[in-house]
Amino acid sequence: MTEVNNPIFWEDVYQHGHTGWELGEPTPVFKRLLDQGRFVPGKLIVLGAGRGHDAREFARHGFDVTAADFALDAVRAMHELSDAAAPLSILHADMFALPHVLDGTFDYVLEYMCYCAIDPSRRTEYADLVTRLLKPGGTLIDLAYPLNPHEGGPPFYVSTVELFDLFRSRGFILIQHEHPRDSVERRRGREELLVFQKQTASS
Repeated sequence: MTEVNNPIFWEDVYQHGHTGWELGEPTPVFKRLLDQGRFVPGKLIVLGAGRGHDAREFARHGFDVTAADFALDAVRAMHELSDAAAPLSILHADMFALPHVLDGTFDYVLEYMCYCAIDPSRRTEYADLVTRLLKPGGTLIDLAYPLNPHEGGPPFYVSTVELFDLFRSRGFILIQHEHPRDSVERRRGREELLVFQKQTASS
């Protein structure tokens, strides 16, 4: 699994066009939620942002968005696709090495196609990262994929039970759970929307 921990692996993926996760546009589920005004704009970080389609969609809806990726090709693409109507703060960085000055500064973490791409042995580390980045009361918006059990990856199999356990044990509560009907056709039935809220110290 160690190759997925190396940005060179992902740069090779981008350079050879093996970006099967890439929709080329914002994720329909997120676009619907934003159009419905389901989330109040605030500071949001997208980890493993790729080319930034979802990051820009949230920015268009008034969110203050930071988009982080450690693959240089992804970061270059975000700069090339920049839109004055959807400004991003773009970080070329390993998300597991984000500076602690960012701890507790975000209202939201957006998760899609990142958790399934990291080495599964680092999932507890990922949960710790999300926990430290979010403010008390902050929200994790997670479109969990792929939920069909299989060997190997990326994308590696994702279990909602594992997600519940990881985040509940860190003081999160599940505030929304949805089987979206507007998933892209090839992913329909293999992803679920989970929205977790980090509890305040007094909760």
